[in-house]
Amino acid sequence: MVKKMKLVALILMVAFGAFIIAGCGGTQDADTPTPEKTPELEGKLVVYHAGSLSIPFEALEKEFETLHPGVDIQRTAGGSRDLARKVIDLGDKVDILASADYIVIDDMMIPEFAEWNAAFAKNSMVIMYTDESKYADEINKNNWYEVLLKEGVKYGHSEPNNDPCGYRTVLSWQLAEKKYETEGLFQKLTDGCPQENVRPKSVELITMLETGALDYAFEYESVARQHAAKNPAFKWVELPGKVNLGEVKNAEFYKQVSIDLQGKEPGQINTVVGEPIVYGITMPTTGENPELAIEFLKYFFDREQGLKILEDNGQPVVDEITLSGENFPEALKDVIK
Repeated sequence: MVKKMKLVALILMVAFGAFIIAGCGGTQDADTPTPEKTPELEGKLVVYHAGSLSIPFEALEKEFETLHPGVDIQRTAGGSRDLARKVIDLGDKVDILASADYIVIDDMMIPEFAEWNAAFAKNSMVIMYTDESKYADEINKNNWYEVLLKEGVKYGHSEPNNDPCGYRTVLSWQLAEKKYETEGLFQKLTDGCPQENVRPKSVELITMLETGALDYAFEYESVARQHAAKNPAFKWVELPGKVNLGEVKNAEFYKQVSIDLQGKEPGQINTVVGEPIVYGITMPTTGENPELAIEFLKYFFDREQGLKILEDNGQPVVDEITLSGENFPEALKDVIK
């Protein structure tokens, strides 16, 4: 009997000790709220972006969807002005739009179709070619216009009214006339480029170079670098700083030239003045998933994440992001600092 009582006492002591240990181990007070788990991101994110951003945005999509498997990024690439018109004229439901020229957003979209604009990247104009292009072994940054004007040489650019790369090509030709002090050079370059060599999007010119339909194409340096990394047959000629629209120090020189483009309304004309190439990004007011768009932009503006992916894929970014318009999301202000 004594042994049985001792055994019962021992069991009670062990049970009581376990209760005390459990209590000291952090049993949550009834008044203490349980921390909420951050909900996983999910949903469809519609992104329209300039054709020149195709390679870096493909990488962005892959990385972001890996981090957030519940997110489906649906991208459409094209000429920036053409994409803006799809929002303005057709009412396309777009969550994020990235333009190769921030002016497209400022002039065509703000304030009715976008409230703000963030300048995030830069570029410069170059001339792409291949090993098979005529006079490929002769062309350089000083004689490029002489080579293009040789008999039988085919060169092209994108449509100015659709794509900033197209109107920047025209502006660079005007600048070349001033830089080289060669009267009539702009008109000669214009006359030497038939309409069949002017395509809606600059990326279409890459295929024409590959097939030999063109010897030379005016492109962004980022595009040239991206495609040359995949295909060593691609080469490019760097244009002088006063011609390539890529140097802030030549901003005043660039202002001497301009081009008239179709406005957002029929019969309206927008005059674009030469200035350094700067890209812009915004959230169109037609977007259906603004919360997810903001989360994506937090990632995008992070210099150790999104902007680094752009740099790693040949797209240079600006040293400091600048804003225009109003109502920039509070949730993004700390990120861009």
